[in-house]
Amino acid sequence: MSIAFVNFIIQKVILTVLYLSAPPLIASLAIGILISMFQAVTQLQDQTLTFVPKIIVVIIVLLLFGPWMLSILGNFTTVIFAHFPQYLRGGS
Repeated sequence: MSIAFVNFIIQKVILTVLYLSAPPLIASLAIGILISMFQAVTQLQDQTLTFVPKIIVVIIVLLLFGPWMLSILGNFTTVIFAHFPQYLRGGS
């Protein structure tokens, strides 16, 4: 297996991880910023106030984006397993 081929596979893995983790992370970041702004305006400094809304938003995002995320993961897995003999031979 060549270095370029291994780099290609690693690049695909990293991009897949980024695609799958982006929706919940972005939603969690957005709700965290909104809650932080609310806490700054009201001067309410309770650290536990951020956990429940973030968990609820992440669950909603996973429910909404779950089928899309599952299809990306399924396609990636199918491609990896379909080309597995080629990977063992060392070709690209």
